[in-house]
Amino acid sequence: MGQIMQIIGITGLPSSGKGAFSNVAKDFSFHEIVMGDVIRKEITNRGLELTRENSNQIMIELRKERGDDIVAELTLELIEEAINQGETKILIDGIRSLKEVEYFKDQFPNLQIIAIHANPDTRYLRSKSRQRKDDAYSRESFDKRDRIELSVGIGEVIALADILINSPSTLEEAQVIFSEVLEEVINVDSTPLVF
Repeated sequence: MGQIMQIIGITGLPSSGKGAFSNVAKDFSFHEIVMGDVIRKEITNRGLELTRENSNQIMIELRKERGDDIVAELTLELIEEAINQGETKILIDGIRSLKEVEYFKDQFPNLQIIAIHANPDTRYLRSKSRQRKDDAYSRESFDKRDRIELSVGIGEVIALADILINSPSTLEEAQVIFSEVLEEVINVDSTPLVF
């Protein structure tokens, strides 16, 4: 490739603040690759409706059928396309298992994992207020989604992340803290950090 690549991966439970982080990262010239796009494409290919239930089902089926790192493998194709188009800073949004971390680190040894944590009550209120089609609208469905995400292994990824951010309560605070994190990531080596 002959160019210096910077790859970061973002993880966190639903509505923790990953989208807000990605928006700030775009201001730092990071190109976002969303792993969920691979799942959504598979749902469409199978002629199913884009719902949270179908997303969870296909995410689990793909892993059972083709291995725990299949979503990372399919996402790599999107990353390679971006690199071939000249992108030198890539943000991978939606890493959910240590198998996916290992797969990406095999390809990009300098990958840093950034985890965003927010308590369940905060995340549930965010989920209800943003009204995305695939968000949970009841506390029961929200908690069920968390359990599914945790069963795939996201908790281990969060626990072993290079950088852990406790999600701020306001968007303004988040933008400041996320910017500080990105400044650190760009300007220093991969020392574990907590914000």
